[in-house]
Amino acid sequence: MVIAKLLAARAGVAERAVYSRHLRRVWGVPGTLLGARAWPPLFKDKIHTSFNYWWQAHLLDCMIDGYLRSPNELRKTAIAKVVRGIRVRNVLGWTNDFYDDIAWLGLALQRAQHEVGIAKPKALDAIAVRLRDGWTDHAGGGIWWKRNDDFKNVPANGPAAIFLARQNERTDLARARSIVDWVEEHLVDPGNGLAWDGLHVHPNGEIREYEKNIYTYCQGVLIGACVELAQHGQPDKWLDKAARTITAVHDDLATNGVIRGQGGGDGGLFAGILVRYLAQAALIIPDLDPERHETADLARELVVQSAEAAWNNRVMAVSGPLFGPEWTAPADEEEGRDLSVQLGGWMCLEAAALLERNGLDVATA
Repeated sequence: MVIAKLLAARAGVAERAVYSRHLRRVWGVPGTLLGARAWPPLFKDKIHTSFNYWWQAHLLDCMIDGYLRSPNELRKTAIAKVVRGIRVRNVLGWTNDFYDDIAWLGLALQRAQHEVGIAKPKALDAIAVRLRDGWTDHAGGGIWWKRNDDFKNVPANGPAAIFLARQNERTDLARARSIVDWVEEHLVDPGNGLAWDGLHVHPNGEIREYEKNIYTYCQGVLIGACVELAQHGQPDKWLDKAARTITAVHDDLATNGVIRGQGGGDGGLFAGILVRYLAQAALIIPDLDPERHETADLARELVVQSAEAAWNNRVMAVSGPLFGPEWTAPADEEEGRDLSVQLGGWMCLEAAALLERNGLDVATA
């Protein structure tokens, strides 16, 4: 049985392990930090030859989770250093050519501003402008995955919708609604209710082919966007879609209530992202519609069971626990080399700790 407040302690242990193993200055520049791609780090990892822009955005998000769990100046200073590290390492500005990457960073910077007090208005403006420009009428709408590409996908459109909805501007909120409507029309499997990855577009705007791969983080950002929009009107419409997706995740993407992993590399973040937005659903849905308690309970159970499995299947290594990409199986050091995998585990534990400190039932049998 999980003891009250134990989940916060576990999240803190995961946080310290990532800080110890992965955080490094950028090229020796004072006041900067980034997460080294792998542990133990090779020389190229120590000097951040491989940047992994969107991994750093999720590192920042996890650090903000840690700050909210236990606020102090050391955590705030580290967050500010990672923000500066991202800007220094990105060299030419805050954005790159990938709309999903910049949407993830935008979400983390929004939280840094509103929840920690670290404001980067020029960065948020640059990201907002780029995301607004990413929408075109090709394939009926949606935001591109990458500039000058032929692919539109859920990993770009989902976080972009959340970001734009949180801008609290009328036109951005309208665009966020249009984005999710487009995803629902084009990229949700009518049979099982899960979101596909994306679609390719001909130069004339017609759809060429679908990529029907099912990724856990696609479901996470769809749930997150629907829950976000439900707070801005038409809650029944958006919560119906969130409930359908949460149920489909439980039925098709979990084993005994534990979200399944999708490997290392980028895939190491996928399950953690899904759990982050399941936790948000578990917290927010009851406030919007108490009659939907079964949906909120299902989301909560997925978070808690996943966090318990991730913790129980950790292995102990230098400086703390090491998580694997598949939480239902024991981890090993080779599987846990990637920063992404460790962030996924940490993110999952922070999601459970969030439910714990908000008074939700986090006991597991």
